[in-house]
Amino acid sequence: MTSTAAGRTATRTAPGPRLPSALRLGLGRTRIELRTFFRERDAVVFIFAYPVIMLAIFATVFGQDGGRVGPPPGIPYAQYFLPGMVATGVMLSSFQSLAITIAVERDEGALKRLRGTPLPAASYFLGKTGQVLTTSLVQVALLLAVAALVFDVPLPADAAHWATFAWVFLLGTAAGSVCGVAFSSVPRTGRSASAVVTPIVLVLQFISGVFFVFNDLPTWMQQVASVFPLKWMAQGMRSVFLPEQAEGFEVSGSWQHGATAAVLGAWLVIGLVVGVRTFRWRRRDDG
Repeated sequence: MTSTAAGRTATRTAPGPRLPSALRLGLGRTRIELRTFFRERDAVVFIFAYPVIMLAIFATVFGQDGGRVGPPPGIPYAQYFLPGMVATGVMLSSFQSLAITIAVERDEGALKRLRGTPLPAASYFLGKTGQVLTTSLVQVALLLAVAALVFDVPLPADAAHWATFAWVFLLGTAAGSVCGVAFSSVPRTGRSASAVVTPIVLVLQFISGVFFVFNDLPTWMQQVASVFPLKWMAQGMRSVFLPEQAEGFEVSGSWQHGATAAVLGAWLVIGLVVGVRTFRWRRRDDG
């Protein structure tokens, strides 16, 4: 064999550079999604400020003259409403944010162009998930800081409560994210996405114990809310931030951690199944 032939053989058999994994690409996509998110200043202000503003309003209005929830000594309204605001913040950052932004990206053709690149679909969704987790953590940290420093809300001091917070937060964020991806195919255009998604989120907030004491709501409203994840996220967060005696304020008389995990897990599976079947990279009028 001549040296030239040997060189050609070596060239054909030499391994090429290893392609980055889907996980590595997903982490890179997360950075892009975060930069894009923080450039939308109106969305940033709304998602981060909304729970804080609502906590301030409801704690001030209902907490006048030392008003409290439940029999004496009762629970200060700021402390009672904090778990619901944490839950609704997670829903804003996951379900509402993804349902709207993905619909807009599809309508503008960004998803179609992205689909034409070598980026795996899994990396795109990992990027969205990473962005949601990051913004949700920042949002919750800001909300807890305001609650503790401005309204003197006591935060848990033991690991068990924070462990409960961790699994409710992660499961709620995951369920909200996949449901947001699945629901993003419902709006017909990007411009109509906010009009379609926002009213649903507002209704769920009113019936899920976010703005009102859940036990004070009509029975039929409680039953409807129990079908959806926001009610269970709020209840799970109440078990973290409220004292033990508040467990008796619940409709069932308990925190129902098992039911919370089951409902959030069920919505996670439903969102995955529906999202896989209905997600579209192109507009409806684009084939």
